[in-house]
Amino acid sequence: MKILVIPNRGRSYNAVRPEAECYIALAKAGHDVTIMTCVTNAYYDEYKKANLKVIELKSLKKHSWAVIKQVHQYIKENAIDIVYATESKGIPNAAFGCIGTQAKMIAYRGTTGGLYKSDISNYLCMLHPRINGAICVSEAVTKYVKPKMRNAIQSNVITIYKGHDLAWYSDEAVELSSLHTQKNNFNIVCIGSPRPQKGMQYMLDAMKELKDIDNIRLVLVGDNFDCEPYSSNINATGMADKIIQTGFRSDVPQIAKACDVLVLPSEREGLPRVVLESLAVGTPVITSANEGAMEIIEDQINGYVVPIGEGKAIADRIRMLVKDTKLLKQLSDNAQKTIATKMSHAKTVQEMESYFQSML
Repeated sequence: MKILVIPNRGRSYNAVRPEAECYIALAKAGHDVTIMTCVTNAYYDEYKKANLKVIELKSLKKHSWAVIKQVHQYIKENAIDIVYATESKGIPNAAFGCIGTQAKMIAYRGTTGGLYKSDISNYLCMLHPRINGAICVSEAVTKYVKPKMRNAIQSNVITIYKGHDLAWYSDEAVELSSLHTQKNNFNIVCIGSPRPQKGMQYMLDAMKELKDIDNIRLVLVGDNFDCEPYSSNINATGMADKIIQTGFRSDVPQIAKACDVLVLPSEREGLPRVVLESLAVGTPVITSANEGAMEIIEDQINGYVVPIGEGKAIADRIRMLVKDTKLLKQLSDNAQKTIATKMSHAKTVQEMESYFQSML
């Protein structure tokens, strides 16, 4: 197959690695893969090292006539079979660029919500009439997206998990001292943003319940937690001296590897990458009962699932693991098994290759 990919540019190497390695694997399998992206793509050098054709985009705008023309010409001149676009700025340009060609246009969707038929802008992106199919990151996303798409292509809207490879996570854990904590503390990592649906307030509610455990530490990774209302909310926990704010970090897997447990308090998720990274390094996960995470976390197997919005339930599970190191070790062992089986990179590549071939 001749495949043209307009991939996610990513904010960090780890953020784009699972999908980027799929394109490299497809090329190694004998397919002709071209990457059309910008030089700031976090995986740009890796694409080059893997000898993929890399073409620089003429613009980074969501709707760019220069990019539409660039895509269209490349498809026609190279008889491209599949065009796969994975981010909101690439999908509209790719879809318009496919008009008048034989290429099958596939879009990627990683989130639920926001895809309203009443919003005309969606017909220039995910609901574009030139799109032939969609790969969704989880069953929760597929369930949301499929009925929104036109009837003729609903059977082409499928779930392919974004698998990981345990070999990617051989780097040493970060030094806990660099995070202003130490190994004899019980270290919790929580990664997110101040957006309400990320549920960070529920994590702070959990910290209020854990005041009696002196060696609890929360490593809070993400931007803008030093702004209101989170600054006041952190102080209101009475645990501000035990909540470590790191800001944005590109070494999330190494941080998760150093910690005892990851907490995902989100109200809504597609397929949270941080959960997969955490499992890959052997760190169990306590998650709220959002649909995306529940496809990965099995309660009492590789972590715990608690009701959405219940900080006390999160605290109860943390307290249990603080007391029972044997249980924590058991969950940790099962974490990596999840990646090696259900969420493996090799399985993702195989499913993606089969899907592209079926579209032809």
